[in-house]
Amino acid sequence: MLLSLAIRDVVLIERLDLSFGPGLSVLTGETGAGKSILLDSLGLALGMRAEAGLVRAGQGQASVAAVFQPPAGHPAHALLAEQGMEAEDAVVLRRVVSADGRSRAFVNDQPVGVALLRRLGATLVEVQGQHDQVGLADPATHGALLDAFGGLEAQRGQVAAAHRAWKGAEAALREAEEAVAAALRDEEWLRHAVGELGELAPEDGEEDRLSQERTQLQQGERRTEAIAAALGELTPRDRRSTHPAAALRNASRALERLPGGGDSAQPALAALAAAMDALAEAEQHIERLANDAQPDPRRLEVLEDRLFGLRAAARKHGVPVVELPALLESLKARLAALDAGTGRVAALEAARREARAAYAAAAGKLSEARRAAAAKLERALAQELPPLKLDRARVVIEVAPREEAAWGPDGQDRVTMLVSTNPGQAPGQLMKIASGGELSRLMLALKVVLARGSPVPTLVFDEVDAGIGGATAAAVGERLQRVAERLQVLVVTHSPQVAARGAQHLRVAKAVKGGAAETRVVPLDEGERREEIARMLAGERVTPAARAAAEALLEQAG
Repeated sequence: MLLSLAIRDVVLIERLDLSFGPGLSVLTGETGAGKSILLDSLGLALGMRAEAGLVRAGQGQASVAAVFQPPAGHPAHALLAEQGMEAEDAVVLRRVVSADGRSRAFVNDQPVGVALLRRLGATLVEVQGQHDQVGLADPATHGALLDAFGGLEAQRGQVAAAHRAWKGAEAALREAEEAVAAALRDEEWLRHAVGELGELAPEDGEEDRLSQERTQLQQGERRTEAIAAALGELTPRDRRSTHPAAALRNASRALERLPGGGDSAQPALAALAAAMDALAEAEQHIERLANDAQPDPRRLEVLEDRLFGLRAAARKHGVPVVELPALLESLKARLAALDAGTGRVAALEAARREARAAYAAAAGKLSEARRAAAAKLERALAQELPPLKLDRARVVIEVAPREEAAWGPDGQDRVTMLVSTNPGQAPGQLMKIASGGELSRLMLALKVVLARGSPVPTLVFDEVDAGIGGATAAAVGERLQRVAERLQVLVVTHSPQVAARGAQHLRVAKAVKGGAAETRVVPLDEGERREEIARMLAGERVTPAARAAAEALLEQAG
């Protein structure tokens, strides 16, 4: 629903803030007062074409902001989410036009492209006017409207699901066929690469393990030298050098020969004995280290051959060494796909045929239901047209099959609303057959019948009553009121019968301010509304009879 419209410096409007409520809002006023400026301003906010001529004389820019409150689950929310914009209770569409004709667009104060503004606007408002038609005049919307009228949304959803399954099966088949074709092209290379890598048999994390062991082996020579030097100090090969153990034993024997029994030498003897034991233990540990440190003279060579082989294979295939095991598995899978490809492709082809048949069956049922709903819709419209002075008009809902290439999630049909406004005239597209006034009334009739399924919460009718009066104008007003029971409706009208049906009445007038014309919009209370409708009935001079007639119209409208 449109909550408010803020206009700044658009043609004759300097500053205007309007609020709208649910139901039917009517805008009335003298010809040339500026009602079209209001619609042009709303159009700007909805993403319609911007022109420099819309900027008020002497101003650098014009701006319009329209605030909407779409219901839960409305397509506008999904569209905003698609653009990565957070959902808010209100959706604010704003457009700024410079005096040079350039424009900028904003949604909830975030800059966006005009195309997005137009897409959002199309989900929020339909404009039906003498010259501009947005909504039902677009044949692309007719299928969804017919489905909504016939209550076929569930069937349409089933068709969409079947279409996804069919296209998914086609994609899987295409992928398998491409894989087999690629494998066939590369079969010789694949078998050679798998054989080569299979013989190499790379393992996960192998490069790190080999590098660490290689480093340890490279450090082993220095380790062996250090251990040998330690042993050499304990077991000198030079005959002129004394073995440390022998030196300790000689010292002990010398102390034992001390005169007087050598009791005073006992601590020293005990220390020498402990030193000999510690020396023996140290020699054992060093000898054990020496035995453990004996390197395999071939191990380093084997490690380096393996490491260099892995790295050469990685360079050949353009991957890091760590990815060689995964590459081998991938190449094996491609070979397996080649070997088993024919059977898999055959199975996927069968699945594709089955999915297509399921889609065709679901779409066929939807087509049948659409044809029944189309006949029902034609009958409903036939009842609505005569009161709108379209008794010679005939609406045809054409449900035509599409080529298979054009089948989609919405089914196999092309749904088009066609109209004939004169006997003997072949039905044609709405925009091409009907005049401006006829088209507006046709749109109204369609909206009366289709209002229940309309996803667009706000409708705007511009002079839908043009060229009619009396009972026909009353019928238009009554139908607008009926549509407004479900949707928000804004109508620009010159008909008192239509104006009397409004829940909200706005009068558009032109005034002179500072020597310049200015458009103003005034909400009317009950008394002012009665006076405005009397003016519409009587012209410039409002008579008591006109006021009485206005009162009668208001009472009749309820």
